[in-house]
Amino acid sequence: MASILTNVAQAAHSAAAAMLSAAQIEAGEPIPQKPVKEEDPERSITLDLSGKNIILGVPGAFTPPCSSQVPQYIADYDKFKAKGREKHLLAWKEKLAPQGTGVRFIADDKGEFTSSVGLLFDASGLLGSPRSKRYVIVTQDGKVDFIAVEEQPANITSTAANVVIAQL
Repeated sequence: MASILTNVAQAAHSAAAAMLSAAQIEAGEPIPQKPVKEEDPERSITLDLSGKNIILGVPGAFTPPCSSQVPQYIADYDKFKAKGREKHLLAWKEKLAPQGTGVRFIADDKGEFTSSVGLLFDASGLLGSPRSKRYVIVTQDGKVDFIAVEEQPANITSTAANVVIAQL
């Protein structure tokens, strides 16, 4: 009986992820305006994507792959800034940048932003719920310039900081 309930729950999560996620955003398309959270977990904001920005999406804060990827973006902040990218969007600043950083950490706790750009996947088996794919979107004035999405969520290849810097 327990395995039947587990299978039903997993199927429900998969169906929810599929229904919530729009088609994947592509170069040239505008970034949808969806609520996210930054400093205050009680207050939602809409992102100001004027100018040049980099949005890094990760499936799970505090997981080993995500916690190893984000520090390179923090370390390379000046390199991104030199290429004209000053605003970075992420999620767990205190743990990874306790001394502060120019990198902005953004939480999409309801998955509204992630699903609106078509980058939500079913991570129920590993992380318990639908999550963000691992991706990077480079924007210019609210439109996608470049997008890279990892085929496997644990991989950090096309979304590595040094690879993105080379694309700029």
